[in-house]
Amino acid sequence: MFKVYILFSAALNKYYIGFTGDDISERIRKHNSNHKGFTGGVGDWKLLYSENYPTKQEALAREREIKSWKSSKRIAQMVQRIPS
Repeated sequence: MFKVYILFSAALNKYYIGFTGDDISERIRKHNSNHKGFTGGVGDWKLLYSENYPTKQEALAREREIKSWKSSKRIAQMVQRIPS
């Protein structure tokens, strides 16, 4: 099982879209660790949304679709539609 996920950093006021086949909790821990890269050094990334896919190809295609939007407003609307 693969997951597409959306993280949010209040410190940066930015979203991060990714996918993983690993344990999502461990992946978020890595994002919040002090490392080089877009998510490194901030430490406040929170999981807002995730979707499951049976194959890596499907997850990667969905990740690319969301990233192609290049619109934080559209991503925020998608995340807000999710029931709590």
